[in-house]
Amino acid sequence: MGKRMLSDMLALVDSFLYSCLWLEVNILDVKVLIFGIGGLVGHYLAQEFLDAGYEVYGSDINKPGNLQIEVEFTKVDLMNGEDVLHLISDTKPDMVVNLAAISSVGASWNIPQTTMMVNVVGALNIMEAARKQEVMPKVMFIGSSEEYETSDKPMNEGTPLNANNPYGISKVTQERFAALYKEQYGMKVYCVRPFNHTGVGQRDSFVLPSFCKQAAEIEKTGKSGTIKVGNLAAKRDFSHVKDIVRAYRMIIESDDCMKNYNVGSGQAHGLNEMLDYIVSLSSQDITVEVDPDRFRPVDNSVICCDNGLIEKELGWKPEYSVFDALREMFEYYVRTQ
Repeated sequence: MGKRMLSDMLALVDSFLYSCLWLEVNILDVKVLIFGIGGLVGHYLAQEFLDAGYEVYGSDINKPGNLQIEVEFTKVDLMNGEDVLHLISDTKPDMVVNLAAISSVGASWNIPQTTMMVNVVGALNIMEAARKQEVMPKVMFIGSSEEYETSDKPMNEGTPLNANNPYGISKVTQERFAALYKEQYGMKVYCVRPFNHTGVGQRDSFVLPSFCKQAAEIEKTGKSGTIKVGNLAAKRDFSHVKDIVRAYRMIIESDDCMKNYNVGSGQAHGLNEMLDYIVSLSSQDITVEVDPDRFRPVDNSVICCDNGLIEKELGWKPEYSVFDALREMFEYYVRTQ
């Protein structure tokens, strides 16, 4: 090998190592601020960013008990625009992710005013604070499949938006304001539309954790028992929360903020199918009883995600299934309750 060839090879190696060092340093310098860090997704999203080498800051109306020690927490009410501004100005994040929301369709019918305040005014407080920074951070807002008109077919990003409940309407409005701030101020605002997701830590007021908790309680008695359920007729696209947060990180890391990505598994499973799987995890005999107090009519019999765009553009694919999440939740309740 000639001296010049060897010299060129060594120069390439030096350049490669320098690039790797530069990339590592710059990733470690990146700050992400998560509003609503106390919810189900907040814990997982914080861990996703920490594992990727980010410096993570978190905020919520109360400090969560399961917060990672690496996360610097500040208590802030998203309705207080001045406090939101101070936090963003003090933290100087490169990215802001807002998970804080009234996230239940059922609750939104009972408190439509509060739903609009938290989901829309809260988003406006963040965007106003972000646009006033010398260097405007990237901002991400979490929408919902509830924004789309009802359809028995998989919903893609071109499915018409026609929300039919206060929660869905608030998310559509949030997206409209995000588009306005992108156009008027040149902000990089990312909007995503996740479908249902679940995992350990979700409140048992939600359907799948409720099933898992009931089955685990029966398992621990060592005797037969009964699970009380509502309407099992619906088919829903449920993802593992770990897949959802990985998609969020990949989206906000991307340069293009003009695409509003769907995030979902791409498969809809019947609630009855998922309940059967949960029951099969127990060694006890379990019967199922429909509880009139839990029974609700189902407006949309099938909700399923077409995730083709995010797979094509960003290479994201689910790594887990909803059945992985169900098994983890069942085992968690067996260990802890």
